[in-house]
Amino acid sequence: MLEYSMFERLPFRSQAELIAKDGVVLAQRKYNGWTVTLYTLNGSFVELWAGEQVQMFGTFKRTANTLAILEPYADGVDLQEVLDL
Repeated sequence: MLEYSMFERLPFRSQAELIAKDGVVLAQRKYNGWTVTLYTLNGSFVELWAGEQVQMFGTFKRTANTLAILEPYADGVDLQEVLDL
C-alpha cells in the first residue's frame, strides 16, 4: 500500500499511472474553472485538479474527516456507497 506522502513525492506521470491502474473515480465537480475529480486509492482520497493548461494531484491524510472531503461532491456522489469503501 502506498502512503499518501509517498504518492505526493512521485512524478506526475507516475501518479497518473497509479491512479489509472488502481484508482476508483468517486465523483467530479467544477470549481473556479477547474474540473476536480475525486478518486479513492488504497484507502485514501486523491483529487485531480485539471485546468486548461495544467493538471495536478492533491491528497488527503488518512486522518482527514471523510465527510469534510466528500461535502463539496455531495450533489454528485452516493455518500453511503463511498462510506462503505
